[in-house]
Amino acid sequence: MEHRKVSLQERCASERPGRAGSDALWETLPPLRTDARVAAGNRIVTTSRLNPAHAVFDMMRTKLLQQLQQHSWTTVAITSPTPGCGKTFVALNLAFSLANQRECRTVLVDLDLKRPQVAKMLGVSAPSTIESFLKGEREIADAFLRHNDNLAIGANSQAMSFSAELLQSRETVRVLQEMRQRMCPDVVLFDMPPMLSNDDVMAFLPNVDCVILVAAAEQSTLGEVDVCEQELSERTNVLGVVLNKCRFAPEKYGY
Repeated sequence: MEHRKVSLQERCASERPGRAGSDALWETLPPLRTDARVAAGNRIVTTSRLNPAHAVFDMMRTKLLQQLQQHSWTTVAITSPTPGCGKTFVALNLAFSLANQRECRTVLVDLDLKRPQVAKMLGVSAPSTIESFLKGEREIADAFLRHNDNLAIGANSQAMSFSAELLQSRETVRVLQEMRQRMCPDVVLFDMPPMLSNDDVMAFLPNVDCVILVAAAEQSTLGEVDVCEQELSERTNVLGVVLNKCRFAPEKYGY
């Protein structure tokens, strides 16, 4: 069932500047300088696309863009039932795959505030804490790094406790609304915590249009996936379940 609610997209739509008006802001973002060895070690395969595994994420990207366009959605949460399922791995590969679509402008925000992993998996030093950004204490240019001219990554340098309170605060909604107004992204990906570990995901769901659930083969149980999918479907639009760590390979089809 499609959930109809007042999303960040709708709240921002009437106040958005033209895309050209946000170009100047994007140009002020510091460049993202990844450690290629660290990123490769964490299987971030969509940056260079030398690894044929990138095709899986390109397929996911295209399906995602079609769904977002069809429903006029923009914001996507990515979560998992438990830790270790690979949600950050999926979020990063999906973000870089989206960046390869040159006309698509994407923002990725690390909202796993208790255990931020985005900066660690790319081997970068986060310029700021997402906590301070969400509290309105840091500017966009202080919190985001730019890859090429169409992907901005809000990495995090410090974990925090009691993050659910911050994620559902009015100031967080205001800051993210302003970010969308000023940056004019086509897609915003939020890397969320595992949803069975705490209430962070439930707290933040009112701010997204849809969600992707990442499960791990031979780790996530059917019961865990079922509980998560039911909880999510009662609150937002579930785009699907991604099965990660699967032995099945796309090479089977000869490409």
